[in-house]
Amino acid sequence: MPSPTRSGSIEVIAGVMFSGKSEELIRRVRRALIARQRVAVFKSHIDARYTGLFHISSHNGTTIEAVPIDSPVEIVRHAPSGVQVTAIDEVQFLDAGIVEVVTALAERGVRVIVAGTDTDFRGEPFGAMGTLMAIAEHVDKLQAICMVCGDLASRNQRLVHGRPARYDSPTIMVGGSETYEARCRRCHLVPRSDEDQRTLL
Repeated sequence: MPSPTRSGSIEVIAGVMFSGKSEELIRRVRRALIARQRVAVFKSHIDARYTGLFHISSHNGTTIEAVPIDSPVEIVRHAPSGVQVTAIDEVQFLDAGIVEVVTALAERGVRVIVAGTDTDFRGEPFGAMGTLMAIAEHVDKLQAICMVCGDLASRNQRLVHGRPARYDSPTIMVGGSETYEARCRRCHLVPRSDEDQRTLL
């Protein structure tokens, strides 16, 4: 059990895809390990890109081992005794129970670091990310570069056969550069119908 004298905290690394969220989470975890802190790393089981289920991997290829989970309660179950730092990647894929779990950990003196995409492909809040950003002590919102105009990107553009995905497409669809592009607000397109989709081409 963490020392009650140590102050816990919640840190959120948010932003669009390709903005370096996982890379930043990995950097913070490695610094904690260098400091010889007891660290537990988790990720949503939904994301098995690049290096499979048991690693967190950034788009530039840096990796770190992680425990895949289906539900936030598994974080409590799998966290080692005396854990000082808990890191969770792709937190937007976890259910609303993640808010209670990270709050409880922080109140026990654990430094909690979460990373996730704060908006879905529609540009709307994704999962519990909005709530996590509101209750966190520290929030870093990262941006990528718009693949269309080169401006700062704040949206995830989903593409289906090279065309913008319709608004009524499923919220969760894991993919990389073949499925998503980072785009700015102006270049982000979400057609409401097939007719809108043709008009936007």
